[in-house]
Amino acid sequence: MWRRAIEDAVGKIRRNLEQHGLTFPHITNEKRYEWSANEDWIEGFYTGLVWLSYEYNGDPYFKEQAQLQIGDFKRRLQQRICLEHHDIGFLYGLSALAGWIVERDNDARELAMQAADHLMGRWRSQGGYLQAWGPENDEQNGGRIIIDCLMNLPLLYWASQMSGDPSYGEVAYKQAELSRRFLVRGDDSSYHTFYFQKENGNPLGGGTHQGYRDGSTWTRGQAWGIYGFALSYRYTQDPAFLGTSKRLLRYFVDHLPEDHVAYWDFDVPIEEHTSRDSSASAITACGMLELLELLPEGDPDRAWISDSLERTMQSLVMHYATIGEEAEGLLKHGSYHVRGNSGLDDYMIWGDYYYLEALMRLERSVPGYWYERKDGIKGIRNF
Repeated sequence: MWRRAIEDAVGKIRRNLEQHGLTFPHITNEKRYEWSANEDWIEGFYTGLVWLSYEYNGDPYFKEQAQLQIGDFKRRLQQRICLEHHDIGFLYGLSALAGWIVERDNDARELAMQAADHLMGRWRSQGGYLQAWGPENDEQNGGRIIIDCLMNLPLLYWASQMSGDPSYGEVAYKQAELSRRFLVRGDDSSYHTFYFQKENGNPLGGGTHQGYRDGSTWTRGQAWGIYGFALSYRYTQDPAFLGTSKRLLRYFVDHLPEDHVAYWDFDVPIEEHTSRDSSASAITACGMLELLELLPEGDPDRAWISDSLERTMQSLVMHYATIGEEAEGLLKHGSYHVRGNSGLDDYMIWGDYYYLEALMRLERSVPGYWYERKDGIKGIRNF
């Protein structure tokens, strides 16, 4: 089942490359992608798909296309095009860092380090946090963190590992710990966003941007937390991160509908046309695979995590994937910003990426591009 799903996905990715050249997929409400320039927060997921395709079949066409895209990411960083946000890890981890991991390309490694430096520029030392969106003096976003940032921290952890400079890892660790303390609620659900006073970091309160309401649990945010805390544990070996990842996962699994694929928010009233978010379940599948690699064989949580993973992946492949269809996307029924009436019941390029990453982990033990593939599981917390 996994192999057939991968081969169908790789075929679609090649057709997209052949038909759309050096443009990138963006979200619509029209059951298709809109292809345009590299100027959003999501383009790295497409390049990540190209690298996964290359790792699956070794076709040099995929490597050439990924390297062309990395060239476009280099141009974007040099020109500072739409980079006033923290999603630098999504953009440059799955493009430049992936190029280093797969090909040992020194130019790609240097670009990834430059991207890490750019992300470090979002550290607000007075408040003690990485600002999610906007410039430092942004009135609306100046004191805001969001849970998505956890998946951008691996770029900083890696930069410490690569350079020997502990400052990158120190910032990543502080941001992960801040997220654990303020974004994770007492019942193991999560806020999407949290606000602090810019001047001193005093906490103000939690809220949401894309969830149903401030006190609800946006499912993709919960998924970012599951995978992101697991990755912070991989790098730091801090058991608090591992425990938080498992608790967030238990909440996620316990609130799933019968087919094991999430709606867009765990607290939204379920009606006939309530939107799913297949991308949240694809991210969570990768988080489960990461946890299964990190947990020792005798850990009592392995059994229920393995069962949940199997149920999720079978449901995604059998009922949500576009296998055998003429489609640009890999997963149907994703959601972007339901409250904002954007990306409703459509393909999500990050959902496509995590879906294929999960399949490649299951079929080929290829773990994506969040860390170096060497030395087993070892923390780097020497800061």
